[in-house]
Amino acid sequence: MSSSPRTLVSPAALARPRGRALYWAVFTAVVVLFALAFLFPVYWMVTGAMKSPDEVARTPPTLVPEHWHLSAYADAWDLMQLPRHLWNTVVQAAGAWLLQLVFCTAAAYALSKLSPAFGKVVLGGILATLMVPAQALVVPKYLTVADLPLIHTSLLNDPLAVWLPAVANAFNLYLLKRFFDRIPREVLEAAEIDGAGRLRTLWSVVLPLSRPVLGVVSIFALVAVWQDFLWPLMVFSDTDKQPIGVALVQLSQNIPLTVLIAAMVIASIPMVALFLVFQRHIVAGIGAGGTKG
Repeated sequence: MSSSPRTLVSPAALARPRGRALYWAVFTAVVVLFALAFLFPVYWMVTGAMKSPDEVARTPPTLVPEHWHLSAYADAWDLMQLPRHLWNTVVQAAGAWLLQLVFCTAAAYALSKLSPAFGKVVLGGILATLMVPAQALVVPKYLTVADLPLIHTSLLNDPLAVWLPAVANAFNLYLLKRFFDRIPREVLEAAEIDGAGRLRTLWSVVLPLSRPVLGVVSIFALVAVWQDFLWPLMVFSDTDKQPIGVALVQLSQNIPLTVLIAAMVIASIPMVALFLVFQRHIVAGIGAGGTKG
């Protein structure tokens, strides 16, 4: 005899009009409070750029601009050279995403399905790097890109300085491996019977089944590069090659506060748009626990 799941509100209470009304009132209030907590800072940033400099610094602050000024966005676009720095960020993020997707997927597939010698030892060593604070790796990484071993060339002020360290992402590799582990062995054996090799099986069978997790890994890879500040600040001394996050700080001297806020709004638009477009795939990837047989 199966028992119904226990909840905070009993089905009998929800069946009564008063209980149902109280439930929806509390539920609506909680949702509204959470929405305000997340959306109010965004509203404050967007409208702050539309205020005059005096109104932005006023105490107490105004919730709605007294006079709407859109010129700050145009000034930010021109004065802070946003097109150039946005393009730099796109190049760095896209390269890191592509290389990470290729190499992490290949490594995860090998560790999951090819059963290499000492595979568990290799995986354990990779996962051990997650225990090392990212700040502790900054100096070794900088010395490596400043004088690349064997080649003895410098990658400073080069997108490769961002691309190559981004490839070594233990978390994304583990995420991909865990998903590949859940793909039934029978599916791969059927591909082998049809004459598919290892690479063909990966391309035609494993990757199509892994679209949800590939979407999540892609988002993680892009966001990690887009929001990074310390590493690009160290490797890009040339202002013309800096990404948007570093350029906003470097070029903020003698810039009106409203113009700086407008530049921050513009810089955040690509990631917000990316999430809104791929929201369904992100949720599906996070909740992906296996494949249907």
